[in-house]
Amino acid sequence: MRIAVLGAGSWGTTVASILTRRDHESLIWARNPATAEEINAKHSNGRYLDGFPLPSRLRATSDLAEAAAHAELLVVGVPTGAFRTTLEQVRPDLHPWIPVVSLSKGLERDSLLRMTEVIKEVLPGHPAAALTGPNLAKEIMAGMAAATVIATEDLTVATAIQQVFRRGLLRVYTNHDVIGCEVGGALKNVVAIATGIAQGLGVGDNTRAGVISRGLAELTTLAVAMGGEPHTLAGLAGMGDLVATCISPQSRNRHVGEQLGRGRRLDDILAEMGQVAEGVKTVHAAVRLADQHGLAMPITRTIHRVITGDITAERAYDGLLSTHPAGHESEPG
Repeated sequence: MRIAVLGAGSWGTTVASILTRRDHESLIWARNPATAEEINAKHSNGRYLDGFPLPSRLRATSDLAEAAAHAELLVVGVPTGAFRTTLEQVRPDLHPWIPVVSLSKGLERDSLLRMTEVIKEVLPGHPAAALTGPNLAKEIMAGMAAATVIATEDLTVATAIQQVFRRGLLRVYTNHDVIGCEVGGALKNVVAIATGIAQGLGVGDNTRAGVISRGLAELTTLAVAMGGEPHTLAGLAGMGDLVATCISPQSRNRHVGEQLGRGRRLDDILAEMGQVAEGVKTVHAAVRLADQHGLAMPITRTIHRVITGDITAERAYDGLLSTHPAGHESEPG
């Protein structure tokens, strides 16, 4: 199968490598022509996956129209802020009816749409799916075992995509609950910022465990309010992705939180990273969704106040777990 992967970051490049090793004819689009040239000439992507050789058969281009015309399956791994614009640009050159798979975990800030909803809005008639789960790119490139989920309402389509992605130690499951899977993938980044702050402040593992657990309750509550199924958030797209993102030093969102906990300014942290930490943008949309559905979501709201500069990270942890008297554990808050 001819597959185009849009976005040559760490995860996009990893997915393109997986697909190439599955003997698919993969073409990866890189916004930066120098990155595309490096992939073609040196079979490497030093900025995002330094030290990991890429398959020699993997081709790259900086021509978005070429990538779109190549695709019998389109995989989109650009940041959520560029997701809609990228789809609009590929639309004239895209073959009709081909499936479009989102790798991007977040919410569109203005519309509050999930990425599969953006796909359906911009590319009507194309089956939309999301690939999500605890998938740290460098571990997968190193050949470590991992599990992921392909989520789409049509399980026939999901099964077909599952066969495309499955390889070696990467175990691919299907799920019909797209809402639950996408909300879990988006909101876990916000909770990861919170647990990163805990790490930076050195407040203890008990506190981090409490934040992760109550964070899972928050993202479950929001997913269900939006129409998702609660048990989805106990699986790979919820708890699995949440744990990996909150505890791994490879997590960009955890890193942002850790640096905030050490007293650094957000702008300086993001400028130094040179990469997108989706939780920084997602938290704005998450608070608006919480307002729409009348949800407390104290962790999300507290991190929003940190990101907007209303309170310091240290002040956030003074009351993050005690904003009001605790009720039954099954209740939000």
